[in-house]
Amino acid sequence: MVEYAEQPAYPVGLRLSGRRVVVIGGGQVAQRRLPALIAAGADITLVSPSATPSVEAMAEAGEITWVRRRYEEGDLADAWYALIAATDPEANARASAEAERHRVWCVRSDDAEAATAWTPATGRSEGVTVAVLTGHDPRRSAAVRDAIVEGLRDGSIGAPHHRARTPFVALVGGGPGDPDLITVRGRRLLAEADVVIADRLGPRDLLDELPPHVEVIDAAKIPYGRFMAQEAINNALIEHAKAGKSVVRLKGGDPFVFGRGMEEAQALAEAGIACTVVPGISSSISVPGAAGIPVTHRGVAHEFTVVSGHVAPEDPRSLVDWESLAKLRGTLVILMGVDKIGAIARALVAYGKAPDTPLALIQEGTTAAQRRVDATLATVAERVAAEDVRPPAVIVVGDVVHEGPHKRPAPSSS
Repeated sequence: MVEYAEQPAYPVGLRLSGRRVVVIGGGQVAQRRLPALIAAGADITLVSPSATPSVEAMAEAGEITWVRRRYEEGDLADAWYALIAATDPEANARASAEAERHRVWCVRSDDAEAATAWTPATGRSEGVTVAVLTGHDPRRSAAVRDAIVEGLRDGSIGAPHHRARTPFVALVGGGPGDPDLITVRGRRLLAEADVVIADRLGPRDLLDELPPHVEVIDAAKIPYGRFMAQEAINNALIEHAKAGKSVVRLKGGDPFVFGRGMEEAQALAEAGIACTVVPGISSSISVPGAAGIPVTHRGVAHEFTVVSGHVAPEDPRSLVDWESLAKLRGTLVILMGVDKIGAIARALVAYGKAPDTPLALIQEGTTAAQRRVDATLATVAERVAAEDVRPPAVIVVGDVVHEGPHKRPAPSSS
């Protein structure tokens, strides 16, 4: 996509794999441009007496060949493309003149008018490369590039794949609830879906953005009949995929963190249906962060442990070693534990955790309804009842509760 300046540039895609590319100068310009050249498979020679730490790391990794000296006549011999970005204007001019003599396409970081090629603002989305030139206005180029790439990623710019459709399911982690916290890939797949089977804990606001033809199924309302709830969901995924539809299973948080995503992936594999898993931001770290609580903090906690609290400690079905958890000095993050928190707190204290250990419950984290209730292990049961804390809520236990931008005093245990 090109907007013409005084002399319009001719847009073209260079296939540089295995071809010699010379970069003059190892500073910030090279640091920005080298990764794309490396990704293109170019045979890159860097000529510069010094380099940034990132560029030096590329050389140490063998991704580029670094000639540690200033530019000399002949450095551009046999090159197909040159990036001239040294801090010495005179060296840049001489290198540019050599490129002109040898008919090597040359980009100049210091003088665009003296260059024979310009670097467009470039972005990528699922195999599509967007390159934008707007003459001498790089900020506008970047803004146009960003708008196009974002449109491709969120589906607001329609670019359908014209290929035969095969049964396909994506298990997408939608994050903790804020629609802006779904991954770029998750949002793109959601925009391409024919059917969306959604949990109540997913980013519900995104469902309103789907086109009218998309069938949205509330997983909590699938008629289970003789099936268990999870088995019914598995069958719905399989049936819609076998009908040739693109299916997204939109789940809260991450599909594999207490999300039963593996059960769905296994059911799809047994049915012979391709499945991709899109990781999501887990509420175990994002919700505390949104409430100003770091799950780790230097000098306070060197580890954090995430457990499910949907089964009480005394329940024989529990797989959690609460006695060992009580001995840890780090942070304990409990998911799905609001209605069992009284029993959990009593167990932790019984196994040696101090009754005045601070604790915070964050309800509806990252959403407009987010609220935080502080307590201790000794007071949490009464606080939950008094404040009417309800699921979904993330529970954080440990001294990190008192950290963050605005430190809170420890609540009274009386």
